Amino acid sequence: MIRYKITIEYDGRPFCGWQIQQNSLSVQEVLEQAAGKLNGCDTRVSGSGRTDAGVHATGQVAHVDLRETIFERQIPDALNYHLRPHPVAVLSAQVVDPQFEARFDARKRRYRYLIVNRRARLTTQRGLAWQFPEKLDSTLMAQVAKCLLGQHDFSTFRDTECQAKSPIRTLEELGVGQAGDRIEISCSARSFLHKQVRSMVGSLVEVGRGHRPSKWLKEILEAKDRTLCGPVAPPDGLYLERVDY
Repeated sequence: MIRYKITIEYDGRPFCGWQIQQNSLSVQEVLEQAAGKLNGCDTRVSGSGRTDAGVHATGQVAHVDLRETIFERQIPDALNYHLRPHPVAVLSAQVVDPQFEARFDARKRRYRYLIVNRRARLTTQRGLAWQFPEKLDSTLMAQVAKCLLGQHDFSTFRDTECQAKSPIRTLEELGVGQAGDRIEISCSARSFLHKQVRSMVGSLVEVGRGHRPSKWLKEILEAKDRTLCGPVAPPDGLYLERVDY
């Protein structure tokens, strides 16, 4: 067997998330089914991290062990053939060291969250962005977001079912930009807590819509109290954009 690092894109809407679950279809499951058809046996596909139900990816990374008789350049096409008709595509594959681990060797994960700030309902982007009808002040959102940068106890933005041993994380980037009615929030860190990104986005929106003062975001961060977090943003606009090694 040869270990491959594969980069994957998917539309998260039909899936219960990345991780295999009973009685629900996951991204990991359809990838393992495709890889198993190449190997002729059960095959494990291990991702860089989990994405929740409805969350998308343009640059998820995983590792998989495949038979030596398959040429490296043929891996994406072969896997994509067996992935049909699911909205999952293998973008690239490369041979890596047999000890490579997609999850534990990752040095940075980058997410992007897309908000379409308009009253008209979404059509072509339905399920692929958060349509928010009230006017948002993206400049203010960008300013207050700075208080979340660096190392903090992110308990306020941590889901109650999060299984991480520690709430301490180091947020390297949290930027807010706008072009027309599109507001994009980008963030990067070595790792994130369960629903941390969607929790931060939801709280930023509370400030951007004028429901909370500028100082509120820093206050709830320092309180380390999940009950103070704003509404969690829906999964529709969240994308795992890139994983660095």
